Amino acid sequence: MPDLATLALFCALTLGLLVVPGPAVLYIVTRSVAQGRGAGLISVLGVHAGSVVHVAAAALGLSALLAASATAYAVVKWGGIAYLVWLGVRNLVRRGGGGEEVVEPPAQSKRRLFWEGVVVNVLNPKTAIFFLAFLPQFTVPAAGPVGPQILLLGLLWIVLGMASDGTYAMLASALGGRLRASRRARRRLEVGSGVVYLGLAAWLTAGKA
Repeated sequence: MPDLATLALFCALTLGLLVVPGPAVLYIVTRSVAQGRGAGLISVLGVHAGSVVHVAAAALGLSALLAASATAYAVVKWGGIAYLVWLGVRNLVRRGGGGEEVVEPPAQSKRRLFWEGVVVNVLNPKTAIFFLAFLPQFTVPAAGPVGPQILLLGLLWIVLGMASDGTYAMLASALGGRLRASRRARRRLEVGSGVVYLGLAAWLTAGKA
């Protein structure tokens, strides 16, 4: 296994990367603002359940297949883009009330929130490529099989990612509380969410995610 100095360096670099908002963070922030802290934290769990898939794939060499196969990469990439477009269009066309009365946010299915987070992360092939490129840099082949080392590094990434993304979720939900208080504001948030999802899809299409 990597020594403590290597693990410390890995954690420091990981935190530096995690604090820079990417598609997953924007997704979590959008959920937190629109539906509250609980929805945001459940989305964090879903996103990082997706990270488990990528870490396992990196350890098993499946990420190398994505890197080598243009077809496999394209299938996963465009599947993710299509899903984000669907989320965006759904929010834009959803009908909402026009009044200003104070209402409680509607109850959301925890299972649905969780699995949407999983899908958003799993269908981002650049996450798989990132793990393939980043994690092996901190492995020590002389210390033993590389696969278990990648699993360990991946688990550290996920723990740090949940802490970072959870902070984003809590801050976003706190700042979004007043906006969620009225029906009209919530509808505006839904429209904003739709624009964010479509923006993320465009970002992936342009190859910048």
